Amino acid sequence: MTIIRVPASSANLGPGFDVLGMAIDRYLEVEFAEEGIGSPDHLTMRVFQQFGGTGGLKISSTIPPARGMGFSGAARVAGLLAAAVQKGSTLEECRRWLFLEATELEGHPDNVAPSVFGGVTVAVGDRVEQVPVGMQATVVLWIPDTLSGTKESRGKLPKQVSMEDAVFNMGRTAMFIAALTNGDTDLLGFATEDRLHQEVRLASLPDTAAAIEAAKNAGAWCSWLSGSGPTAAALCEPSQAEAVAAALPEGAEISISHIDMRGAVCE
Repeated sequence: MTIIRVPASSANLGPGFDVLGMAIDRYLEVEFAEEGIGSPDHLTMRVFQQFGGTGGLKISSTIPPARGMGFSGAARVAGLLAAAVQKGSTLEECRRWLFLEATELEGHPDNVAPSVFGGVTVAVGDRVEQVPVGMQATVVLWIPDTLSGTKESRGKLPKQVSMEDAVFNMGRTAMFIAALTNGDTDLLGFATEDRLHQEVRLASLPDTAAAIEAAKNAGAWCSWLSGSGPTAAALCEPSQAEAVAAALPEGAEISISHIDMRGAVCE
């Protein structure tokens, strides 16, 4: 039995708007099944059929849709991989193809890249690099029931930004990569500051803003709006994860998770 497993993702990571992403150990899973199994309206099934897949798919997922956790990216990667595997390709043969095709379908690469390659990724156009993670880290997620559409959220952002704000985010993004690589947890709070998108988005997500602040006040190294939200993500010392989770506002699912380092797998 072949099982395809694709991780969730958290995009932007604060300042890395449309560039940085992190794979999270919540998954969309696919198994091949008989004809008629699997909703034809599911995004994974539509992509599978679009790229020549035949028969049915059994699809299960712990990635909530429209919460800023890369559901659509993971679903597209899974559908593409299922079609490729059915035609006889191996994952390693088609991993880069997965990234390029899923990015074309998704419209931007920041949440596709971690779902394909795992870990923390920098994606620019058709290029992807993985960032070494020089510390043991736990990801704490605050996932409310409210939905957030990426297109609607992006529509609130300004069309132009000042040179000062652009340089601010460039510097923070570079610092974030350096902090992860060097294991400098003291730098992460500074390195995840942002002036391009979070303030605008959080203005309509006050509970998420409160969750981000609560996580930092409880000892998280840093916290950010996951993708376009409304989920908040925090990175912390594993021994602090329970304390950070306990400090988050009520009324949402709270998940103690980890960085997935494998990306898409076929087992």
